[in-house]
Amino acid sequence: MMQATTRNFIIDVTDQTFAAEVLERSKQVPVVVDFWAEWCGPCRMLGPVLEKLAVEYGGQFILAKMDVDRNPGVAMQLGIQGIPAVKAFMNGKMVAQFTGALPEPQVRQFIDRLLPSKADLLARQGFDWEQAGQLAMAETNYKAALQEEPDHYPAMVGLGRTLLKQGRIEEGKALLEKIPPGSRERQVADSLIATAEFRQFAAGHTEPELRAKITADPNDVASRYALACLLATEERYIEALDEFLEVVRRDRKYNDDGARKAMLALFNLIGEEEELTRQYRRKLANVLF
Repeated sequence: MMQATTRNFIIDVTDQTFAAEVLERSKQVPVVVDFWAEWCGPCRMLGPVLEKLAVEYGGQFILAKMDVDRNPGVAMQLGIQGIPAVKAFMNGKMVAQFTGALPEPQVRQFIDRLLPSKADLLARQGFDWEQAGQLAMAETNYKAALQEEPDHYPAMVGLGRTLLKQGRIEEGKALLEKIPPGSRERQVADSLIATAEFRQFAAGHTEPELRAKITADPNDVASRYALACLLATEERYIEALDEFLEVVRRDRKYNDDGARKAMLALFNLIGEEEELTRQYRRKLANVLF
């Protein structure tokens, strides 16, 4: 049904190679699997369409061909009952599928939904520039991504993070606050906002100076709060949580309930499932209730 592999865009896979060639490979590039058989008439109609698009898209996705007669194992595991069956994999998981010989325009739409948008590509370029320390270029690319898609949350996170790195704290925080609660990116945004606020409160202070003030006056919650923020910026989370907890004990209203909110932000940074978070959630609850 198919000639020799075309520039590695089209591959044959077996039950034995499926895990490596499809699941693992899909972590780098979308892999579209065509389950077919020699006797299947619709397969002979769909196959050339998929192969044509694989070559046309030049490696933006990999077409993996799987003869179900010779390799029934994976087809059985995936519950395939009719062919041609097409299943798309990304990051090791199946993300889309269809059955039957669809016309080329519909197949093209199916493929297009798997591929990164222009905004995705710009955001990735922004991230690469950011990682290279070229923050002005990163900012330009993230902004270009948001011009393409104003609600592109990964680009918003990237731009907000880049602004914070440039010291444009309020601008960065305002952008990150626009990401809606409940979205995956909002959790990252909250961590960035919390870290920026810790740095703001810790700015201009040293640990010895703050500890001296607290020793002189244990009720100096402003110094205790600043110390907790300083410790948090150094990722000394246990010490930071202890100081924030002490602020909650001594003055719950300080900085608009800031110590409790700071602890919640640290829980997010540490990870909700971590034992440290569970331990200090219980301590916080004991103080509050």
